[in-house]
Amino acid sequence: MLKTIKSLPDKPGVYQYYDENGKLLYIGKAKSLKKRVKSYFRFNPFRPADNLSPRIYKMISEAKKLEYIVVENENDALILENSLIKQLKPKYNILLRDDKTYPYIYINFEEDFPRLEITRKIIKGKNIKYFGPFSNRASALLKTIYEEIPLVQSKSCLKGKKACLYHQIGKCLAPCEGKITKDEYKKLVKKAIKLIHNKEKIIKILERKMNKFAENLQFEEAAEIRDRIKAINEAEIYSNVDLVKLKDIDVFVVEIFNKKAVIIRIFVREGKVVASSHNIINSQITPEKGEIYTRAILEFYSTQTPFTSNEILVGDEFEEKNWLENVLCKKFNKKIKIDTPNRNNKNLIELAKINALEIIKNQKEDTLLEEIKILFNLQNTPYKIETFDTSHMAGSATVGSMIVWENDKFKKEDYRLYHLEGKDEYSQMQELLLRRAKSFDKLSPPELWLIDGGKAQLNIAKEIISSTSANVDILAISKEKIDSKAHRAKGKAKDKIYFEFNGKIEKMELNENDKRLQFLQKLRDEAHRFAIEFHRKVKRKKDLEIDLLKIKGIGKAKMTKLLNYFGTFENIKKASFEELKNLLNEKDAKNIIDYFQNHQHI
Repeated sequence: MLKTIKSLPDKPGVYQYYDENGKLLYIGKAKSLKKRVKSYFRFNPFRPADNLSPRIYKMISEAKKLEYIVVENENDALILENSLIKQLKPKYNILLRDDKTYPYIYINFEEDFPRLEITRKIIKGKNIKYFGPFSNRASALLKTIYEEIPLVQSKSCLKGKKACLYHQIGKCLAPCEGKITKDEYKKLVKKAIKLIHNKEKIIKILERKMNKFAENLQFEEAAEIRDRIKAINEAEIYSNVDLVKLKDIDVFVVEIFNKKAVIIRIFVREGKVVASSHNIINSQITPEKGEIYTRAILEFYSTQTPFTSNEILVGDEFEEKNWLENVLCKKFNKKIKIDTPNRNNKNLIELAKINALEIIKNQKEDTLLEEIKILFNLQNTPYKIETFDTSHMAGSATVGSMIVWENDKFKKEDYRLYHLEGKDEYSQMQELLLRRAKSFDKLSPPELWLIDGGKAQLNIAKEIISSTSANVDILAISKEKIDSKAHRAKGKAKDKIYFEFNGKIEKMELNENDKRLQFLQKLRDEAHRFAIEFHRKVKRKKDLEIDLLKIKGIGKAKMTKLLNYFGTFENIKKASFEELKNLLNEKDAKNIIDYFQNHQHI
């Protein structure tokens, strides 16, 4: 490693430290690789530098190998570093798992009769104005505005140049037929825009509607309005006081609590909190604020997010603030300032810190996860676990599932299903895990993979993780077999857990009442349920395809035509004689109807 350090170029880039077993420890970026990496060491004798933080000192003590990548400029180094950390999850880096995007309301003033619409990314155009972000209440806001102000409800009307039902019910003034001028329409647009951030007025409008529906005994309609009011009112952080007069500010505050960190984001528009969110980071070691600020800001603005604020406000000074400013200025092609609080807006920082404290108070202890880490000699406390299973019937309709456990619950938005081509359970599991590993750049890896299988499946997973260099522990849970069949009696199954210890695969049987075993079984059973449901759906589809081809006169070409038109096999079964006749012909339509009537079980 000393030889590599001495030959480092004086150029920007990314460096990676590995331990004696080739495990990735840390990824860093540098304006000068030569200067940055040398700052970690003393050379007479060669040892870690004395001024390092405890976390980095420990990492350098374990480091035995160094690799690096040279890039063109400092900004590229920061972006590459962030991307690699997400994919590889090194032991001593902070991983931010925040793939949430926020809805914005936008209007395109290049159009003659512009509409308010929702987007989660930047829209191409020279004269587009964005409002937001709005957490998840943008649709509730927009629906109310369209009910109150007769803007163009549908783009297709303008293209067709013909008034639609919305004009007949008084919800649109039909610019498509020239019944309103551009100047008159502009006045409506101005009224609509004024409502976007006037939450109090929107709520008053909705309350009047709700009360009117209730008086007329239209309780379903009243309930819909009630739910809309609730959606508009919902915000993780709420203040009805003007925090910063007519200012638009994005606020990021990081608070550290032992090995946990809380990131609070507050979005202020026209002096009001319009949206907020938070992340809890469960770290293996005590995290550092500066690194979290860098990750949180870079992650949020690295997506195709519009930049709609005047400035970014942070709770603390940190080393890479100027570096981040340069990256954001280049990305959005405008001057962007990241400031720490002063007397005028310190109340925003205090608001965020109070909420961070409340969030951490409600966090449960991770004792069970810590026990699993110790019991199975894991590198990491498994805060996030991905569990895998496969399902097939005699090699037919082979599928795989991945379920995710994080923050003490199943994270269903991260579940994944896979069509597999493998001919046996080993090749199927290999295909499933390989496909997941290839997507680490899109969905960051967890701390732990739990595989439904035994020693062979664990070895397959080990090989795949080694090829990616990602920092992921692996366990395999093998079902007890009775008469060569898997036994799944809840609470009674004598499952075996396979894990790695000192380079060898070990096997452990726990008491059926052991909470650690029951937790792993719970994850395995959820993955199995998810795989079986998908398998049955795929099998039904294949069976229907076979049945359709049995019908006289229906070949592959006609079946494709039917599917392209109706979308699913179920819709073909429900189709009327007239629909089928118009698509194919009278004889085929009669044959299809007769077939399904005579085979009601299908």
